[in-house]
Amino acid sequence: MRRCLQLARCGAEGAPPNPMVGAVLVHDGRIIGEGYHRQCGGPHAEVNALASVRERRLIPRSTLYVSLEPCAHYGKTPPCADLIIRERIPRVVVGCRDTFARVNGLGIKKLQDAGVEVVEGVLEDECRWLNRRFFVFHGQGRPWVTLKWAQSKDGFIDRRREDASTMPARLSTPFTQVLVHRLRARCQAIMVGTRTALLDNPSLTTRLWPGGSPLRLTVDRRGALPAHLRMTDGEAPSHVYPTGNIDTILADLHRRGIQHLVVEGGATLLQSFIDEERWDEARIETAPITLGDGVPAPRIEGARLRERHSVDGQTIEWMERTGGERR
Repeated sequence: MRRCLQLARCGAEGAPPNPMVGAVLVHDGRIIGEGYHRQCGGPHAEVNALASVRERRLIPRSTLYVSLEPCAHYGKTPPCADLIIRERIPRVVVGCRDTFARVNGLGIKKLQDAGVEVVEGVLEDECRWLNRRFFVFHGQGRPWVTLKWAQSKDGFIDRRREDASTMPARLSTPFTQVLVHRLRARCQAIMVGTRTALLDNPSLTTRLWPGGSPLRLTVDRRGALPAHLRMTDGEAPSHVYPTGNIDTILADLHRRGIQHLVVEGGATLLQSFIDEERWDEARIETAPITLGDGVPAPRIEGARLRERHSVDGQTIEWMERTGGERR
């Protein structure tokens, strides 16, 4: 199952809005086939795993491990449960159930009704975490929200600036900027506040990482943003909200099919997501420099440290929100 999870992560940029899934076929303790869901609309992990098997005669005597319950419905591809039955695989080990309404136990039931032995819940927490964005989108009717900012070691995200003529403080390195663009490539929408759009004039694209750019979002309650901003240059889709109401924005993004929103700043917008408890995780990059004064970094409470890495002289922390129900 750990190998399934490794494989599934290879689809981080191609699989969404479908879930990331890995599958491994094992005969007498030896992997004879493996695959993952590479691209939305393309073959599922089970199909790719079975297609990779050279010794086809071994399939009916093997166990299929899959990180997510096999589908039982016709979508862009036929049901994987039917393929498993047709290939006469006697045993399937499932990481976690797919809570999507058109699956949610139906794939497991179809297999069991056909006489297939099904084992559930192997590394279930890890398998659910892998597709947390997919599950939140379908279960809670909103996108998963990642907050992202860089700060100085004394807790400022920028020097104080009154207009766009003053350059922002450089708090990321060229390499950590590449990592940010990788994060952008793995989300469907990215958002900044009015002041950030005006002063920084960001492109919000994935120019440093392969793949398409996300939907670019900002807020403009008073119609103050000029038409020549980079984020509205047509290089990637964009949308300007006339309201800063977070629930309204998240509901609209759900209607648009956006499963993962990254909020990049500025401080006011980030703090509003924190204060209203409309966030799930935060990526905080701390640079080994002191600004002495400036715009304070957002204040975050009710969170636990999930990961900490030292990268290119920077410290990158991933925080997960805890306490209370996620809304």
